[in-house]
Amino acid sequence: MGARTKARKRAADILFEAEQRDIDPAKLLADRVATPYTEAPVPQYTVEIVEGVLARLDRIDEALETYSHGWTLRRMPAVDRALLRIGTWELLFNDDVPDAVAVDEAVELAAGLSTDESPAFVNGLLGRIKDMKPSLLA
Repeated sequence: MGARTKARKRAADILFEAEQRDIDPAKLLADRVATPYTEAPVPQYTVEIVEGVLARLDRIDEALETYSHGWTLRRMPAVDRALLRIGTWELLFNDDVPDAVAVDEAVELAAGLSTDESPAFVNGLLGRIKDMKPSLLA
Protein backbone atom coordinates (compact mmCIF):
# COMPACT_ATOMS: atom_id res chain seq x y z
CA MET A 1 0.00 0.00 0.00
CA GLY A 2 1.46 3.35 -1.07
CA ALA A 3 1.97 6.30 1.26
CA ARG A 4 -1.01 8.25 -0.08
CA THR A 5 -3.23 5.18 0.07
CA LYS A 6 -2.28 4.71 3.72
CA ALA A 7 -2.99 8.39 4.34
CA ARG A 8 -6.43 8.06 2.74
CA LYS A 9 -7.19 5.01 4.85
CA ARG A 10 -6.12 6.83 7.99
CA ALA A 11 -8.31 9.81 7.03
CA ALA A 12 -11.27 7.45 6.49
CA ASP A 13 -10.57 5.87 9.89
CA ILE A 14 -10.64 9.29 11.57
CA LEU A 15 -13.81 10.44 9.80
CA PHE A 16 -15.53 7.11 10.52
CA GLU A 17 -14.46 7.01 14.17
CA ALA A 18 -15.55 10.60 14.80
CA GLU A 19 -18.97 9.87 13.34
CA GLN A 20 -19.40 6.63 15.25
CA ARG A 21 -18.36 8.22 18.54
CA ASP A 22 -20.32 11.41 17.75
CA ILE A 23 -17.31 13.64 18.36
CA ASP A 24 -15.78 16.53 16.46
CA PRO A 25 -13.55 15.12 13.69
CA ALA A 26 -11.22 18.12 13.92
CA LYS A 27 -10.64 17.43 17.62
CA LEU A 28 -10.12 13.72 16.96
CA LEU A 29 -7.61 14.59 14.24
CA ALA A 30 -5.75 16.93 16.59
CA ASP A 31 -5.71 14.22 19.26
CA ARG A 32 -4.37 11.64 16.79
CA VAL A 33 -1.66 14.03 15.59
CA ALA A 34 -0.63 14.82 19.17
CA THR A 35 -0.81 11.20 20.33
CA PRO A 36 -1.05 8.71 17.46
CA TYR A 37 -3.41 5.79 18.12
CA THR A 38 -0.84 3.54 16.46
CA GLU A 39 2.93 3.72 16.59
CA ALA A 40 3.01 5.47 13.21
CA PRO A 41 2.51 9.24 13.20
CA VAL A 42 -0.45 10.66 11.29
CA PRO A 43 0.72 11.41 7.74
CA GLN A 44 0.56 15.03 6.61
CA TYR A 45 -1.68 14.02 3.71
CA THR A 46 -4.18 12.57 6.21
CA VAL A 47 -4.29 15.94 7.95
CA GLU A 48 -4.77 17.67 4.59
CA ILE A 49 -7.61 15.32 3.64
CA VAL A 50 -9.52 15.56 6.92
CA GLU A 51 -9.13 19.33 7.13
CA GLY A 52 -10.11 19.66 3.46
CA VAL A 53 -13.20 17.48 3.86
CA LEU A 54 -14.28 19.37 6.97
CA ALA A 55 -13.75 22.76 5.30
CA ARG A 56 -15.95 21.76 2.33
CA LEU A 57 -18.30 19.30 4.05
CA ASP A 58 -21.51 21.10 3.12
CA ARG A 59 -20.61 21.23 -0.58
CA ILE A 60 -19.32 17.65 -0.55
CA ASP A 61 -22.45 16.30 1.13
CA GLU A 62 -24.68 18.30 -1.19
CA ALA A 63 -22.96 16.74 -4.21
CA LEU A 64 -23.24 13.26 -2.72
CA GLU A 65 -26.93 13.72 -1.92
CA THR A 66 -27.65 15.19 -5.36
CA TYR A 67 -26.00 12.43 -7.39
CA SER A 68 -26.64 9.35 -5.25
CA HIS A 69 -29.95 8.46 -6.84
CA GLY A 70 -32.25 7.03 -4.20
CA TRP A 71 -29.68 7.06 -1.40
CA THR A 72 -29.50 9.62 1.38
CA LEU A 73 -26.21 10.14 3.19
CA ARG A 74 -27.66 8.55 6.33
CA ARG A 75 -28.70 5.44 4.39
CA MET A 76 -25.17 4.83 3.10
CA PRO A 77 -22.84 2.64 5.14
CA ALA A 78 -20.70 4.89 7.34
CA VAL A 79 -17.46 3.60 5.80
CA ASP A 80 -18.75 4.38 2.32
CA ARG A 81 -19.79 7.84 3.45
CA ALA A 82 -16.26 8.55 4.73
CA LEU A 83 -14.64 7.22 1.54
CA LEU A 84 -17.06 9.14 -0.68
CA ARG A 85 -16.34 12.36 1.18
CA ILE A 86 -12.61 11.82 0.72
CA GLY A 87 -13.02 10.91 -2.95
CA THR A 88 -15.26 13.89 -3.61
CA TRP A 89 -12.83 16.25 -1.89
CA GLU A 90 -9.97 14.89 -4.00
CA LEU A 91 -12.03 15.16 -7.19
CA LEU A 92 -13.30 18.67 -6.64
CA PHE A 93 -10.79 20.42 -4.42
CA ASN A 94 -7.38 18.76 -4.72
CA ASP A 95 -5.77 19.46 -8.07
CA ASP A 96 -2.71 17.37 -7.11
CA VAL A 97 -4.69 14.14 -7.50
CA PRO A 98 -5.81 13.05 -10.98
CA ASP A 99 -9.54 12.36 -11.11
CA ALA A 100 -9.06 8.71 -12.10
CA VAL A 101 -6.73 8.17 -9.15
CA ALA A 102 -9.21 9.71 -6.71
CA VAL A 103 -11.95 7.37 -7.94
CA ASP A 104 -9.73 4.27 -8.10
CA GLU A 105 -8.34 4.82 -4.60
CA ALA A 106 -11.81 5.22 -3.09
CA VAL A 107 -13.03 2.09 -4.89
CA GLU A 108 -10.02 0.04 -3.72
CA LEU A 109 -10.48 1.15 -0.12
CA ALA A 110 -14.20 0.36 -0.32
CA ALA A 111 -13.33 -3.14 -1.56
CA GLY A 112 -11.14 -3.73 1.46
CA LEU A 113 -13.16 -1.96 4.13
CA SER A 114 -16.86 -2.13 3.29
CA THR A 115 -19.59 -4.32 1.82
CA ASP A 116 -19.42 -6.39 -1.36
CA GLU A 117 -21.66 -3.85 -3.10
CA SER A 118 -19.67 -0.83 -1.95
CA PRO A 119 -16.97 -0.73 -4.66
CA ALA A 120 -19.56 -0.52 -7.44
CA PHE A 121 -21.61 2.06 -5.53
CA VAL A 122 -18.56 4.22 -4.76
CA ASN A 123 -17.34 3.93 -8.35
CA GLY A 124 -20.73 4.90 -9.79
CA LEU A 125 -21.31 7.85 -7.49
CA LEU A 126 -17.79 9.28 -7.79
CA GLY A 127 -17.99 8.73 -11.55
CA ARG A 128 -21.14 10.88 -11.67
CA ILE A 129 -19.47 13.57 -9.58
CA LYS A 130 -16.41 13.44 -11.82
CA ASP A 131 -18.64 13.91 -14.88
CA MET A 132 -20.42 16.84 -13.21
CA LYS A 133 -17.20 18.44 -11.92
CA PRO A 134 -17.24 21.44 -14.29
CA SER A 135 -20.75 22.46 -13.21
CA LEU A 136 -20.06 21.73 -9.54
CA LEU A 137 -17.07 24.07 -9.56
CA ALA A 138 -18.74 26.80 -11.64
